[in-house]
Amino acid sequence: MNKQFNLDAKTIYEKEFPIDFKGYSPSEVDHFLDSVIQDYQSYELCLSQMAEKCEELERANASLKAKLIEFEGKVKVLNDDSTNVSSTDILKRLARLEAAVFK
Repeated sequence: MNKQFNLDAKTIYEKEFPIDFKGYSPSEVDHFLDSVIQDYQSYELCLSQMAEKCEELERANASLKAKLIEFEGKVKVLNDDSTNVSSTDILKRLARLEAAVFK
């Protein structure tokens, strides 16, 4: 993920506001809190996009698993049928050969 956030935990923890005549400078505190809010909004947007993508991938995965099970079943049926058909064909050919040879 790209670094698209302005702040990290260390920056927030270590932030010190200069003390104004009657306390902290309100404009600096507001500016800092605006940055925090922007980061949280970006973070929430990123999380929601990732959650949507995750759900989409889970649906696709479930669909592919169902198709895989379906194809495995078809392959098993085809393998079983081809074995039976091959045996049946061999028996029919053998019977025709015997009939042709012993007539």
